[in-house]
Amino acid sequence: MRKRVLVAVVGVPLLILVLSFGPSWATALVLMILCGIGAHELMHAAAGKQGKRLIPLTVVLAVLVPADLYWTMAPLTQSAEGFAGSMSVLDLYQMVAQTSRLDFLPVFSLVFVFWLFLYAILHYGKPTAIPFSSLTAAIFSGLVFPLMLSCLLRLRLLPDGEILVWVPLAISFGSDTCAYFCGMAFGKHKMAPLVSPHKTVEGGIGGLAGGVLGLLLLKLIVSLAGGAFPVAVWQLVVLGILASAVSEIGDLSFSVIKREYGVKDYGKLLPGHGGVLDRFDSVTFVAPLAYLLLFFFL
Repeated sequence: MRKRVLVAVVGVPLLILVLSFGPSWATALVLMILCGIGAHELMHAAAGKQGKRLIPLTVVLAVLVPADLYWTMAPLTQSAEGFAGSMSVLDLYQMVAQTSRLDFLPVFSLVFVFWLFLYAILHYGKPTAIPFSSLTAAIFSGLVFPLMLSCLLRLRLLPDGEILVWVPLAISFGSDTCAYFCGMAFGKHKMAPLVSPHKTVEGGIGGLAGGVLGLLLLKLIVSLAGGAFPVAVWQLVVLGILASAVSEIGDLSFSVIKREYGVKDYGKLLPGHGGVLDRFDSVTFVAPLAYLLLFFFL
């Protein structure tokens, strides 16, 4: 418990400093690091012995995903400086044709998938053969996971991004916290006992409320700091409930992988918390939904 508290005491101020007060490239750099470490953790857990040879290239691709996103979207933010107060999200994206750079991600993805299957073809039937499960682990680790988590960077690059980037984090952490305490206090009915024996239906219901409370607390903090939160209360309630449900599914999804491969924690990077995937499992699922809903709300 002491280690968990210490990591939180050090980590939260650093996150605030980077996400809200630092330049957008700092957020991109943090996400490049998180995606690279997360891909490495996931490959070590799920790729198997033969798939270990795919780790270096998979990690490189995972790092390139948020880097490419920043390269593509950063000019939009720079062009909108000075106008963000009166510019809607739709107005911002209408500037894409004039200001965005060439998106290299489709090329990276094609080369990566082509190389994976070419490698599998050339080694098929040999002791060095790569099973299909290892290929799919590499594609999920190098592409799907970083694309989902990089929605945090998409939020950061929007108008009011220094506030909006906290929405997925507030939902996930609020949902996880309330689910834990409600489960401890009232939990009787198991939610998915074979996947996560300690999760209960009662805790899950508490998690839905926790996501809403996390957003309302975020709005209060922004207001007390003299800022203007760009999302209405009723929108926060809708977003909090929907995203909290997705948060719990995300948590269980990464637990399925750990159960399947007999892994207790994905890593030991964060003492008391495990690895990047142990801490950001639910955020990975919440970030894309939060980005989509906020796009429509704004």
